Amino acid sequence: MKQIIHTDKAPAAIGPYVQAQKVGEMIFTSGQLGIDMEKGGLAEGVVAQAHAAMKNLGQILKEAGADYCDIVKTTIFVKDLADFKAVNEVYASYFEGQYPARSCVQVAALPMGGLVEIEAIAQK
Repeated sequence: MKQIIHTDKAPAAIGPYVQAQKVGEMIFTSGQLGIDMEKGGLAEGVVAQAHAAMKNLGQILKEAGADYCDIVKTTIFVKDLADFKAVNEVYASYFEGQYPARSCVQVAALPMGGLVEIEAIAQK
């Protein structure tokens, strides 16, 4: 049984998709841009956008009854692979101990002119 996950504490979908779906014990999030929920737009710079994307993922996971420690796989999309180190440092700060499996790829463009987007698969 699929359950749509939605929270007003993370950005609403900007297209025909949902923030996440929970299927059994698995949670599949949509990619989260670095939208600052307090300001209502993209955060300034790749470091701030990476933090915002991770915070948004955290809010979605919380709504689904999970947390960062429940993430088993992430995919990170960056506009410029030169930002790899900076994004890694931000990303690592959200995990204690073991990290999930991960892919990181450079893309030609992201919605809204974003610099980073992060999606996750978690198991609760």
